[in-house]
Amino acid sequence: MTAATVTLTVGKLADEVGVSADAIRHWEREGLFPAPERSAAGYRRYGTAELDRSRFIRACQRAGLRLADISDLLAVRDTGTCPCEPAGQHLERRIGEITAEIVRLEGLRSQLTDMLRAVDAGTCDPPLPENWCPPNTARGGECE
Repeated sequence: MTAATVTLTVGKLADEVGVSADAIRHWEREGLFPAPERSAAGYRRYGTAELDRSRFIRACQRAGLRLADISDLLAVRDTGTCPCEPAGQHLERRIGEITAEIVRLEGLRSQLTDMLRAVDAGTCDPPLPENWCPPNTARGGECE
């Protein structure tokens, strides 16, 4: 790194990006970062390029992209080309996953709402789980 280049330790880089130092090290192990320069004492040293790369990775993670997706986008970005076109494929897949998760969560909300209504009504009729009350312990009690 030249004297004009900003030098950041792994901790400072992590603070700038809003992640842990372990996250930066993990990204490095996963190949999202080239091996950093090291100080004479062996500390990782990062510059503005790594800061930009870290911010890109973090923004992709906030969008819900996986590290494999991010790696694909970085490979395109590293050529100097905008990764927008390949990002579209990853984002479409992610939207599909989110849509499926919303459907699952709406079903769960409906089930829990039905269960709460049954509890409020004082009944243990379906849709309460069969194991709501311990087996054979509530004979003559409210659960059976």
